[in-house]
Amino acid sequence: MQTSVPSLSALDPGSSEPIYRQLYWRFREAINAGLLKPGDRVPAARALAKELGLARGTIDNAYSLLTSEGYLVACGQAGTRVADGISGTSSSPPTSAVAQAAPHQAIRQQSAVLPFQMGVPALDAFPRKIWAQIGARCVRGTQPQDMANPSVYGLQALRAAIATYLQVARGIACSPAQVFVTAGYRETLSLITHTLLKPADRVLVEDPGYPPTRRLLQSLHITPVAVPVDQDGLRVSTALEIGHNARAAIVTPAHQSPLCVSLSLPRRLALLEWASQQNAWIVEDDYDGEYRYVSRPLPALKSLDREGRVLYSGTFSKVLFPGMRLAYVVVPAALVDRFKESCKTFQGGCPELNQAIVATFMAEGHFGRHIQRMRKLYSERRAMAVNGLNSVLGDRIQIDANPGGMHLILRLNASCADSLMVQRMREAGLFAEALSEWHQGADKPSGLLLGFANIDSLASAQALGQRILALM
Repeated sequence: MQTSVPSLSALDPGSSEPIYRQLYWRFREAINAGLLKPGDRVPAARALAKELGLARGTIDNAYSLLTSEGYLVACGQAGTRVADGISGTSSSPPTSAVAQAAPHQAIRQQSAVLPFQMGVPALDAFPRKIWAQIGARCVRGTQPQDMANPSVYGLQALRAAIATYLQVARGIACSPAQVFVTAGYRETLSLITHTLLKPADRVLVEDPGYPPTRRLLQSLHITPVAVPVDQDGLRVSTALEIGHNARAAIVTPAHQSPLCVSLSLPRRLALLEWASQQNAWIVEDDYDGEYRYVSRPLPALKSLDREGRVLYSGTFSKVLFPGMRLAYVVVPAALVDRFKESCKTFQGGCPELNQAIVATFMAEGHFGRHIQRMRKLYSERRAMAVNGLNSVLGDRIQIDANPGGMHLILRLNASCADSLMVQRMREAGLFAEALSEWHQGADKPSGLLLGFANIDSLASAQALGQRILALM
């Protein structure tokens, strides 16, 4: 059977509608217009991706949607073809009609994600069908006792699933009792500080580093002490000089936020030695440690902890989606009882239906497979974003070749203030964060932090680059 390639109208990289949705509508219009007939074979995803200059995941998402709605049928080695019984009635509804015809209306009428949004995973590639099936099963299985107040420690099934995953993926040996579920990183950090620290304590933080961490500490009258970061991560030698009486250190050793460098092994060991000698704590924020593109993900700092000085903070916002509002912290065994008491005071508990869905998603293996797919997809999208922006902006910028993470750093010329560029971009409907605002010292380099996870084609990256160029 010969492959049929319809004449598709041009895709619009600047549209708010994702490329895979645009492709979905192009194929649907071709089928309804009779350009593609029942039994016709459509191009293989790999071949079409190459022809259109898109990531294969984008094509797969469009084909999956068409298949789930009965327009296409996967026939194994025979390829994918147009389903039988599809009538050629023209249907190319406008956007408003599309929204009305959808079987389930979106909760939000407009996208809350701007181009280059930081900290947002590839929402178009999330396995919504599997998620919906698991969610439906969990709802059907709900018992009266499941409707009571949630446990402030977290659902036991999720705590067990997290402990199992961390043992395999991050080299962390812990029991489910050491895992406490929270509503996000800030709640995790708040729980840790209320349990282990007191006002006037000093805490080592990375410079540059995540601004909300400093603000939360300061709101609790805890003093953040800035320690510079270089190509090997936190300068532990500097930390030893200025942190002799610090009670804790908060670090991002897998992918330093925002520079994306990794804390070297000698420095990891030196930091652990410092914590042991000072009877201090280390908070390891492993916010996107799964995503490394030049080699295997590095083992967690917690995996090297032999004296119980490291508290490991993880989140589902980057690996699933931020609307989930679920995170967790793994505490040393000796601190379990103290954290239980703190949870009774400071934690309200997270919705257990959400926790049950995540626990099932993990236990059935979907979580691990999703991360593997996203690691490959992000590697592709990272390359497309770099190539697209470089082709348009040229020597006006320098892009850091980060080995991991979900964002890029665009270094600007000294004459271009990053804070001003951020303001212009926000006004133009583009997201960016100023690198200078993540620095505490006098030397504040100019740069833009741009998320790339939702840039799904080279053409999209180039179109966004043109919008940035117009603002420079």
